[in-house]
Amino acid sequence: MAYHVPVLLPESVEALDLKPGGTYMDVTFGGGGHSEYIINKLTGGARLYSFDQDTDAEKQAQRITDPAFTFVKANFRYLKKYLRLYGVKEVDGILADLGVSSHQFNVPERGFSTRFDGPLDMRMDPEAALSAQEVLTTYSEEDLHRIFGMYGEVKNARTLARQIVQARGVQAIETIADFKKVIGSLIPRGKENKYLAQVFQALRIEVNDELKALEEMLEQTVEVLKPGGRLVVISYHSLEDRLVKNFIAKGKFFGEVEKDLFGNELKPLESVIRKPIIPSEKELQENNRSRSARLRVARKL
Repeated sequence: MAYHVPVLLPESVEALDLKPGGTYMDVTFGGGGHSEYIINKLTGGARLYSFDQDTDAEKQAQRITDPAFTFVKANFRYLKKYLRLYGVKEVDGILADLGVSSHQFNVPERGFSTRFDGPLDMRMDPEAALSAQEVLTTYSEEDLHRIFGMYGEVKNARTLARQIVQARGVQAIETIADFKKVIGSLIPRGKENKYLAQVFQALRIEVNDELKALEEMLEQTVEVLKPGGRLVVISYHSLEDRLVKNFIAKGKFFGEVEKDLFGNELKPLESVIRKPIIPSEKELQENNRSRSARLRVARKL
């Protein structure tokens, strides 16, 4: 089984507009598919810095021996700090693929997938303190309602939160099987997979603080990109895509774009493509996980 099939691979790398001698970042190394593809296209002393906080990703990175490549074991929310450590002030392009790697879904012990039984983990960084089990056993009913409603867009989020809080007073919720049993009566018939995917997405976003990390990373891209440099982002659900789209269009995540005294828009990026790029029919047939992918490309003004 492939470790991970990279999504929108040629499209995303082409969008980076690689230049000889340029400096590039892949802030989501994962299985390394995008990074390897980029390295094979680098010329004239160009360099690639790839970030990932996952220990499995770090092991995958050891396969790449090209001197143009540097692996950084860190969450992309710290990209500016780590680039400084390597003496890099500006880069020509940044790629972020916000998906969970197939490998993480395929390893039952990681707890990302509803297909297996395993621990309720879901940590992208296995050394992080907060796990999905911790969320389910310690969060208040109000907080559970908030995360399932906001991050999973789960229709019966309030009832789901109440059911979890009542059940955990009677029995321990330690495994995915325990959890599914607790919420079984609330899962709509015929929509089991979709419902569980939304519930697991909400837990995963909370455990890894994904949306806040994404906001912090996007804000830093403006500081480290050279004028004319490219930002390329692949997102997989509407919450991420909305943040990316707003940031490219307005330079902020909420509200209207700011203007100067003369009414000129103050925004650091401009969109390079009018509509997001989506996977081709061929890619959808070969990799079902790519179905919700949206690729957006921006250029620093």
